[in-house]
Amino acid sequence: MSQSEIKTAPATAVNEDLRYLVVSLGKEQYGIPLLQVKEVIARTDTTPMPHVPSYFKGIMNLRGQVISVIDLRQKFGVTAKENSRQTAYVILDLSPLSFGIVVDAVDTVVALSREEISPTPDVESSARSNFLEGIARKDKKLILLLNIERSLSVEDIRSLKRSVEQKAS
Repeated sequence: MSQSEIKTAPATAVNEDLRYLVVSLGKEQYGIPLLQVKEVIARTDTTPMPHVPSYFKGIMNLRGQVISVIDLRQKFGVTAKENSRQTAYVILDLSPLSFGIVVDAVDTVVALSREEISPTPDVESSARSNFLEGIARKDKKLILLLNIERSLSVEDIRSLKRSVEQKAS
């Protein structure tokens, strides 16, 4: 789905902080806070980096800026769909870090009211639920709302910084 094809939900009197970019990872839909999304680009080639976790796909040059790319599908242990025209990179801005994530598809932008968001259920030993902000119910579908900062481990952040520093030098 191209940027021009992304459907935007009608803006009602909803707080701007409750707008999410909905992406598909495997069979599940995840919401990323729209304020953290810098842009969506088509899948492109990356340069692999040594000594990083397997879900780090490498680095890429985005208009002169070196961006690290993480495959969220692999990090979350989600069975990825075959790469297709819909596979995209979502570039995130978590100042001071900017990085890309690989997603199976970009679906839509939604505006959510607080009533549409439920707390994440307590699940024993579920590492995935540690970085979920909640679960949204929208149009009879469930959307898992991500907290990207909590999804990154200390080692992830070090690898992101290290890969950019290595390429810059």
